[in-house]
Amino acid sequence: MKFRTLKGLQDILPPDIAVWQHIESTAKHIFKNYGYQEIRLPIMESTDVFTRSIGETSDIVEKEMYTFEDKGGRSVTLRPEGTASFVRAYVQHHIYNNPAPQKFFYTGPMFRYERPQAFRFRQFYQIGVEAMGIDDPKLDAEIISMLSRLLSGIGLEGLDVQITSIGCKKCRPDYRAALKNFLKEKLDSFCSDCKRRYDLNPLRILDCKVPGCIESRKGSPPVIDYLCDECDIHFEGLKKNLAELNVPHTVNPSLVRGLDYYTKTAFEVTSENLGSQSAVAAGGRYDSMVDEFGGPPTPGIGFAMGMERIIPLVSEGPEIFLCPLGEEAAEKALLLTEQLRSEGLWAEMNYDAASLRSQMRKANKIGAKKVVVIGDDEIKNNKAVIKNMLDREEVTINLNVSEFIKIIQNNNASPPLKKGD
Repeated sequence: MKFRTLKGLQDILPPDIAVWQHIESTAKHIFKNYGYQEIRLPIMESTDVFTRSIGETSDIVEKEMYTFEDKGGRSVTLRPEGTASFVRAYVQHHIYNNPAPQKFFYTGPMFRYERPQAFRFRQFYQIGVEAMGIDDPKLDAEIISMLSRLLSGIGLEGLDVQITSIGCKKCRPDYRAALKNFLKEKLDSFCSDCKRRYDLNPLRILDCKVPGCIESRKGSPPVIDYLCDECDIHFEGLKKNLAELNVPHTVNPSLVRGLDYYTKTAFEVTSENLGSQSAVAAGGRYDSMVDEFGGPPTPGIGFAMGMERIIPLVSEGPEIFLCPLGEEAAEKALLLTEQLRSEGLWAEMNYDAASLRSQMRKANKIGAKKVVVIGDDEIKNNKAVIKNMLDREEVTINLNVSEFIKIIQNNNASPPLKKGD
C-alpha cells in the first residue's frame, strides 16, 4: 500500500470509537457534577511554554518534544502535555480574577517523540482536569475522589490509587542534598543522562526508566521523610480527607512525577491489567507555576488520564441486542429497538433471517451486554428471556420497553444518560 499512517500514530475506527465516546461522555457528565467547565487549548505553543514549566532536564524536553521553527523563525512545539498550555491560558486571560476555585477540563491530542510500544503512541490522547486558587487538602481529596468515581463509572476494576507528597521549595533542598549523598557512591552505575542530571537536577534520576538505573536507586531516601511542617500537615490532611470520602488508597513513598512543576501532593492510579505500563491516570499539585508564568501566586492541582491506557480496560457495546425469529418477531423487534433508543439506550437488532446461533455469535462479536430472543412463543405470551452476556444469567420479563429498561439500569454501574443530561 502506498500511503500509511506515520509510525506511532493510529486511526481510531469503529467499533473502538464507541469506547472513546463512552469514556468522554461519562467524564463530561461527572465533571459537570463537580462544577468543571470545558476549555479548548491550541495544540501548538511557543517552545518556552514547555521548557520553563516541564523542566529542561526532563526526558520530555530533552528527547521527546516535537519542536520546529516556523516560517517566522519562532521555535514552536506540539504540546506534549496539557497543564503548561492551560496555565499559559489561565494567566493570559486573567482567569485568576474569578472566584476560587476555578475548575476546568480539556480533552485532545498530545505529542511526544518516543519509541512506540504497547499503549504508547507519538500522538496520544488525554483527558485533563485543573482546579485553581485553593491550597487545601480537601480539594486534593475531592479531585482524587472525582477521578476514582470516573474510572469506576466507565467500568474499570483492579485499580490502585497511590499517593505521596514530594514537598515544596522550602523542604526540597534538604531532600536534594540527602538524595545526592545517597547516589554519590553509585553514580558510576547510572546511565549517562543520570550522571549529567546528578548536579543539574538529581530528582530526575528517580524518574529514569533505564533498568540499571532503577536497580541502582533502590533504597534511596523517600521524599516524605524530609517534608517541612507545612507539607507534612497538608499530606496528613489529604489522607484524613480521603478516608472520610471512602476513597481506597495506598501511600507510595517512591512515587515520583516526571515534570518539574509538581509540589506537595502527587498521585497515580494504576491497573493490575496493564503489565509494566500500568498507570492509567496521574496528577498532583503545582503551587508555584502560575507566578512563574507572570501571574499572581496561585495554587493549583490537576490530573490527566491517558485514553490509550484506558481503552483496553473498557468493554463497550450495545446495551441490548434483539434476536428476532420470523417476520412477525422482526417487526416487533424493530419497534422495541426504536423505543429503547428513544430512551437513551444503545440498542441493536438483527435484520436478516439468520439462525439463532448466528445471531448470538454476532451479538457476542459486537460486545452486546444483553440479548433478547423474540419468537412466536414470546409474542404469544408477551414474555421473553433476557440473557446477560457477561455472567450468562437469564431472567424472564414482560415483552415491553419499561421492563427492558428496568433490567438494564439495575445491572449498570453507571445508568445510561437520558436526553438533556
